[in-house]
Amino acid sequence: MTASLAVPRDLEAFVRRDASGRGRLELLVNGARCAGCIGKIEKAVAALPGVDGARLNLTTGKLAVDLRAVSANPDRVVEAVEGLGYRACLFDPSEAAAAQDREGRELAVALGVAGFGAGNVMMFTVPAWAGLFGQELNASTLTVMYWMAAIIATPCALFAGRPFFRSAWASLRRGKANMDVPISIGVILTLIVSFSETILGGPHAYFDAAVTLLFLLLIGRYLDHRLRSTARSAARDLLALQTPFAVRLVGPLEQGVPIAEVRVGDRLVVAPGDRIPVDGRVENGQSTLDNALITGETAVAAVAPGSPVHAGALNLSGRLVMEATARSEDSTLAAIGRLMEAGAQSRSNYVRLADKAAALYVPVVHSLAALTFVGGWALGLGPREALLRAAAVLIVTCPCALGLAVPAVQIAASSRLFRRGVLVKSGAALERLAEIDHVVFDKTGVLTEGQPRLLDAPAHLVAMAAPLARASRHPLARALAAEAGAGPVAEACVETAGQGVEGLIDGRRARLGRAAFVGLQSAGALETELWFGFEDDVKIRFAFEDQPRADAAATISGLKAMGLSVEILSGDLAGPVERVAKAVGLDVTAWRAGLTPLEKSAAIDALKASGRRVLMVGDGLNDAAALARAHASMAPSAAVDAAQSAADLVFTGERLSVVIEAIVTARTARRRALENFAFSALYNVVAAPAAMAGLLNPFIAALAMSGSSMVVLLNALRPGSVRMPK
Repeated sequence: MTASLAVPRDLEAFVRRDASGRGRLELLVNGARCAGCIGKIEKAVAALPGVDGARLNLTTGKLAVDLRAVSANPDRVVEAVEGLGYRACLFDPSEAAAAQDREGRELAVALGVAGFGAGNVMMFTVPAWAGLFGQELNASTLTVMYWMAAIIATPCALFAGRPFFRSAWASLRRGKANMDVPISIGVILTLIVSFSETILGGPHAYFDAAVTLLFLLLIGRYLDHRLRSTARSAARDLLALQTPFAVRLVGPLEQGVPIAEVRVGDRLVVAPGDRIPVDGRVENGQSTLDNALITGETAVAAVAPGSPVHAGALNLSGRLVMEATARSEDSTLAAIGRLMEAGAQSRSNYVRLADKAAALYVPVVHSLAALTFVGGWALGLGPREALLRAAAVLIVTCPCALGLAVPAVQIAASSRLFRRGVLVKSGAALERLAEIDHVVFDKTGVLTEGQPRLLDAPAHLVAMAAPLARASRHPLARALAAEAGAGPVAEACVETAGQGVEGLIDGRRARLGRAAFVGLQSAGALETELWFGFEDDVKIRFAFEDQPRADAAATISGLKAMGLSVEILSGDLAGPVERVAKAVGLDVTAWRAGLTPLEKSAAIDALKASGRRVLMVGDGLNDAAALARAHASMAPSAAVDAAQSAADLVFTGERLSVVIEAIVTARTARRRALENFAFSALYNVVAAPAAMAGLLNPFIAALAMSGSSMVVLLNALRPGSVRMPK
């Protein structure tokens, strides 16, 4: 059954509409592989009557179509997509994942078959080209060698070339020519010429060239698939932070229900240690919430009746009864997920340039090959010689160098960065990273170490308060306990949600927590703090602060020296953000505090709208949407999984200076890619006329083609020094 037959012809039942009649249809599109495919599909669908807009996510294959009114016909959307030569069916996440897995397995098998063929065909072609023990093979032995090579190479090439053949055929059906068209024609024609030469007893055959070319190209195709698989994990990581079920309160009874069944107005129970299932408002109970994944704040937040709570926040201490104010698909986590999906499309400028070059050069080169064959035959060369010249034209101009120009540079640059502790997840990210002119940092965990540290405090006072600190789960209490080290725990401890912990130390009652909790009116201090004191005794204040990374100031200075502007977007409070900004050398206009995840994303969009190309460096769930929306993005290896998945690059270690190294390496890679493009163009300008004139036979053409690819590869591997700005 084809994909189109799998789609019900009445799709209205699958359109989600709101009260105003506006709807959304989600389809799974197969066959889209480049930015040109995205633009073509989105433009065709958006032009349909009743369609407000369309957006295709190249990574997941999901086409989201916004429909204006009930009169809009969703069936015409499927017809428009299929009319362009693509396959469409209703979007099912599990089916989309299965389709991607099938593609990955097919590429892996094709790569293995091509590798087997390329390795084993050499047993017969190397003696044919080089001779055995310094002596050339006689005609009959040479023919046997070529037939043995044909037996191995032909089935391997036809099997391994299927991804290219299908893509080329689909492209031709749409009246276009992508990079797979000349590759497919080159492989098939190479096999035809090789069989012709073998049957006619010619001196040269090129079975090894056909299968080796496919092997090299499949390596790049499979790596691209793996990169896309990594990008798709962002949504899965985000969903993992949302609890799959909630506890609904019906009268006095508590019922476990799937998260999808929670409705606005439902009363939900959240126990200590559980995450908030949906956005809502506290109805009963007091507790402290860890909002680090949502807002990036290091300090926990106290909540009481009337306080708003967001999906994904971790309930630390008290039992809460809350009223749901949004469904799961409308929660904060879901909104972040939608922003990540909207920004996840990887558009490679250089690959798009290669596709445009192929679209122009394919008809030109193929016309030249046809002209060579017809003209040579007409001028008396004979059909065999004319075919060899035409084959030489196609072989020598096979776009191997053009196809390798960008992937080779991206792989080489990614390897260099990997040795410096930076993992590049997308080749297109290097292109975008080279173009950035503005850098945005999150504060907590990026510019700072991400953990509150106790400021200067006498060791004997720390030891005095440590027994109570060891009995609490509060982050500041843990920092105090870590400073004190292992030791005894206070007795009869009772922790009051949002206030502090009290207990007995050597028989004396003591408290550790907020100023009011230990009996003080107000401290008015700027740093995050804890107060400690025995009953009817002097109270002691412990101040904490998240310290900047050791090289944060030097990194900011280096980025400015490169001509880049820098700012901080943080969900933390204004006081800590201002202090960190001053410590790293940023003025008062270069930071913003108290931002929600949606506000961070909106700030990135505003910068992009003003013409800036933004690099976002963040580590929290609250940064995930901004990371996906930015022109390029980086995250430390200690970041949450969703942030790492949304980022283009992930760096390890404590050094922030790798941000500069990544930018410098990306700019070097851009120069290498442009050099490769220039060489590829010059090579074809020289080689094509030489082949047409008969100066190159297919054997020399194959050597020239391989040589051009080697030049591109060697240029990509050419070492470049990373000069750190002073």
